[in-house]
Amino acid sequence: MESYQRYGPALLRKAERMLGSRADAQDLVQGLFVDLLGKDVPTDLPYYYRALTNRCLTFLRDERNRARLLAAETEVVSGPRRTTCDDRVIGMDVLLKLSRRLEAQSLEILLYRFFDDMTQDEIASLVGLSRKTVGKKLEEIQMAIRALTDVAEVSP
Repeated sequence: MESYQRYGPALLRKAERMLGSRADAQDLVQGLFVDLLGKDVPTDLPYYYRALTNRCLTFLRDERNRARLLAAETEVVSGPRRTTCDDRVIGMDVLLKLSRRLEAQSLEILLYRFFDDMTQDEIASLVGLSRKTVGKKLEEIQMAIRALTDVAEVSP
């Protein structure tokens, strides 16, 4: 499949950044292309990018995966992820907690902004919202992150 050869490596890097696991990322990327075989879908990167983001979010919401990902992250001494929001590191723990609190569209926007470093205009174009709406959603996301990290900092 030409699309897999063309877009697979970029999608794999994206999934690996989000999940912190190369094996899980490979499974999701390959699963995406297997599911799309023979279907009449767009074959451009934005479509694949969004489809993969949604698969990763579903994967993160799964309770069994959540526990395994957290256990794997504590075993690895790789340091915090580069992803930040107001100078706070967004690690796997915070991301998994946010997956329980935020609606799917807000989680998608969070990943595009803080994992993929997309601008508000780019996000708006990709998800079909106005830039102003994306800005408001990002403010809500930042408040949720602050609430989670402030509670964690106060807890013994």
